Amino acid sequence: MQTIISPAFNASLPFILRWEGGFVDDPNDHGGRTNKGVTQKVYSAWRADQGIGQQDVAFIDNQEVASIYFERYWLSAKCDAVRRKLDLAAFDTAVNMGPNRAVKMLQEAVGCEPDGKFGDRTKAACDSSDVGEAMIKYCDIRESLYRTFAEQPGQDRFLRGWLNRLNALRHELGLPSFEGTDEPAPDPANPGPRIPDLQADAPLETSR
Repeated sequence: MQTIISPAFNASLPFILRWEGGFVDDPNDHGGRTNKGVTQKVYSAWRADQGIGQQDVAFIDNQEVASIYFERYWLSAKCDAVRRKLDLAAFDTAVNMGPNRAVKMLQEAVGCEPDGKFGDRTKAACDSSDVGEAMIKYCDIRESLYRTFAEQPGQDRFLRGWLNRLNALRHELGLPSFEGTDEPAPDPANPGPRIPDLQADAPLETSR
């Protein structure tokens, strides 16, 4: 098991956990069976990589959750390579929408070709960008995707929760929130489901 030594990761994780709640097995949630934001598919793959037996995601423990977030989302979305706060935006998006999509959205926000490959050009663009403007663009891209996903059958009922989570992220980043939900305040009890990554089973597939 990889040791978690990133102060930025440790500072970001509480926000994620506030929004990932407990066990969910909703037939309309394309992410499938999920506990604390970790899907059964991801949990099974991680346990296989660790050389340990399979187990229902309903029984995942806190150390496993932290290790999976760090290895499969924080590092995969290259959150360790970008500045503070922008790393949280990418991390939360990776958990909710997949690392591949999180990198593409980051590239789009800083004016790079959104190919999902975080290389030297993307790193340079992130380092030279205005971090405030990049975060605003990143969140706007994410909102646009949520609204697109909500147009698909059975997904419109999740839009309120998705926008609640996004507006909570905007608040955490120090950005202005936007009207988009009739909830009086962000509600972690209603975060909306995880969205499959581009490389997972993809009924919510888009070009991003």
